[in-house]
Amino acid sequence: MFWNEHNPPHFHAEYGEYKIEIDIKNLAVLNGYLPPRVLGIVVEWAELHQYELLKNWESMKTTKYYDKIEPLV
Repeated sequence: MFWNEHNPPHFHAEYGEYKIEIDIKNLAVLNGYLPPRVLGIVVEWAELHQYELLKNWESMKTTKYYDKIEPLV
């Protein structure tokens, strides 16, 4: 996520030369491309952390502070 980002609530993911933006509320691809297998893993991670992602999005609108979310490993 980037501070002062535009709506809808979303996050960015990168894999090699691929970049993507994913809507947090419905986990839809907004922009970009990831290989299907990687996209599946990212969406699964986002599904597990959807509440935290939305909480961070709201927090960043007012404070620039966010909680660290467990990464993909």
